[in-house]
Amino acid sequence: MSMPQAIIWNSLSQTQQQETLARPALADSVLLRDTVSKIRLNVLSNGDSAVLNYTKEFDSANLTSLKLSPTIIDNAVNKLNEDVKSAIELAYKNITTFHEAQLPTDIKISTQPGVVCEQKHVALEKVGLYIPGGTAPLPSTVLMLGVSAQVAGCEQAILCTPPSPQGEVAPEILYAAKLCGISHVYLCGGAQAISAMAYGTETIPKVDKIFGPGNSFVTEAKQQVSQDVAGAAIDMPAGPSEVLVLGDKSANPAFVASDLLSQAEHGVDSQAVCVADDADFMKKVQQQVLLQLAKLSRADIAEKSISNSRFIVTDSLASSIDVTNKYAAEHLIIQTMDAEEVSTRVKHAGSIFVGPYSPESAGDYASGTNHVLPTYGYARNYSSLGVLDFMRRFTVQTLSKSGLETIGKAIIDLANAEGLDAHANAVALRLGLDKSGGELSE
Repeated sequence: MSMPQAIIWNSLSQTQQQETLARPALADSVLLRDTVSKIRLNVLSNGDSAVLNYTKEFDSANLTSLKLSPTIIDNAVNKLNEDVKSAIELAYKNITTFHEAQLPTDIKISTQPGVVCEQKHVALEKVGLYIPGGTAPLPSTVLMLGVSAQVAGCEQAILCTPPSPQGEVAPEILYAAKLCGISHVYLCGGAQAISAMAYGTETIPKVDKIFGPGNSFVTEAKQQVSQDVAGAAIDMPAGPSEVLVLGDKSANPAFVASDLLSQAEHGVDSQAVCVADDADFMKKVQQQVLLQLAKLSRADIAEKSISNSRFIVTDSLASSIDVTNKYAAEHLIIQTMDAEEVSTRVKHAGSIFVGPYSPESAGDYASGTNHVLPTYGYARNYSSLGVLDFMRRFTVQTLSKSGLETIGKAIIDLANAEGLDAHANAVALRLGLDKSGGELSE
């Protein structure tokens, strides 16, 4: 393959720099929107029948029932070899440990004598977890979503995933689901699964919020149901997965190349970016990419992704960090001298991997952090998925009469300033005042 040429950052105009960091345009065609809308409305009107028909059309699975038998879920462990089983269990343990530490603490405080304000947290009741199908099973995504729901204490978590043409689901997915306490698994994928979870069908419960990655149809369906008052909330906007490796001449080129390729094998639209302040080092990285690429089982996918990758050479570490912040990567790997100090200068990233022995693969599977992350530059204003996404917070206030007397005049004055007489009157009546806050005349 022909490796993309290194880009000399400081030789570019501001417009060229922006173009260099731009992601590929997401599919936003009228055809995509109309197709998803048609599927969504069909599922809303016809429920299970529509979902079963789409499952036959898109997944070649001719099913009579969408729900997977609990017995099949329970028996999934019997189909796993011990190494895979142990790996899933280790990942489950670490993810659970990290996410349990995220549980929020409620707040209760007196802002004035007799005025008590509280902030409380409660788990969402019903959540829908979407696990993509495609070329490989994704038990890791089941764990990331399922553990979060389990730790938060959600009343019910349901899982939708596309079946094989034989109507089956990978045992790795089912065992991960079982560990997370998920007994409701449904055999459907795509926009039809998102619609079914958002609106509910005869078989699939309606959920409050939908989580999980997917292709352009899934992403579009999530956006559409989140904008429908009868639909459901969603976790975050999503685009193709991406990594940026920030390196310097102290880094191991083979390590950097392996991180770029581990992202590239996700899909042909995955983004792999390398930024370094040394041109010779960048050449070594590119050589390693070619050497390692030839040995990959998914080389055809990774090659297409790498052909659209970016190798950016800057004139200083400070400039490299600036480029990194401008890109706002989903995954950021820092392999530089003083990597920990460099990490403190990063403002925008979904998840940061610090040092030569912190590959993205660790966070994808078993370190304990969540791998559901903001992509496409949304790391500027969205957070990585966590327990709080499966909860909501609300406030409580309790005022005694003396407490209301303490702040009542201020409330009345503010209400009057806004021209809201009824607001002022609600306080005045309780305190025996006129609506201006003065004593009532005899």
